[in-house]
Amino acid sequence: MDKGKAVMGAGRRWAVDFSDQSTVPSSRDILDPPGFSRASPEQDDSATSRQKKDAEATWKLQQKAWEVAQSPFKNLMMMGFMMWMAGNTVHLFSIGITFSALWQPLSALQSVGKIFESFKDNKVELLMPKLVFLALNLGGLALGIWKLNTLGLLPTHASDWVSSLPPPQEVEHSGGGFAFH
Repeated sequence: MDKGKAVMGAGRRWAVDFSDQSTVPSSRDILDPPGFSRASPEQDDSATSRQKKDAEATWKLQQKAWEVAQSPFKNLMMMGFMMWMAGNTVHLFSIGITFSALWQPLSALQSVGKIFESFKDNKVELLMPKLVFLALNLGGLALGIWKLNTLGLLPTHASDWVSSLPPPQEVEHSGGGFAFH
C-alpha cells in the first residue's frame, strides 16, 4: 500500500456504531430519578430567566454608570498632586498645570449628556451618577480656582482693577534661619 493513500471499499478501522440494535434494556428504559425533568430549562423558566438576565444587564449598566460618575475623583487626586508638585510660584509649569486643572472639568461638564448617553435605558437610574459626576467636576474646578488664587492670578483686591490704588499690605511674612555676623 502506498503511503498516504486510503484503501477504498474497506470499512473504517476505528468506526463506532452508536445505533442500539440489541434487545438488552438500555439506559433509555430506566426511569429518571425523583426531581429530574428531561424538559429543557429554557422551556421551564424562560420568563424567569429572561427577567434575571434583564435585571443583571440593568445592574451591570448601573454599575458602569457609577464607575463613569466616580472617574473624575481619580483625576481630581492626580491634579491635586501635580499642583502640589508645581509649587506656589508663578512659572510656566505651574500655570500650565493650573489651566489644565480648569480646562478638564469644564470640558467634562459640557459633555455630561454624551458621557452618559450609552447608559440611557428606562430601567437604569442616571440621576445620582450624573449628580456625583457634576459634583466631582465642580470640585476639580474649585481646586483649579483655588490654585489660581494661591498663585496670585485672581483679581481679589481693588488694586487689581485700578492701577492708581496701592496694593494691599502683606498680612503675613515668614523668615528664618541663622543670622551671620
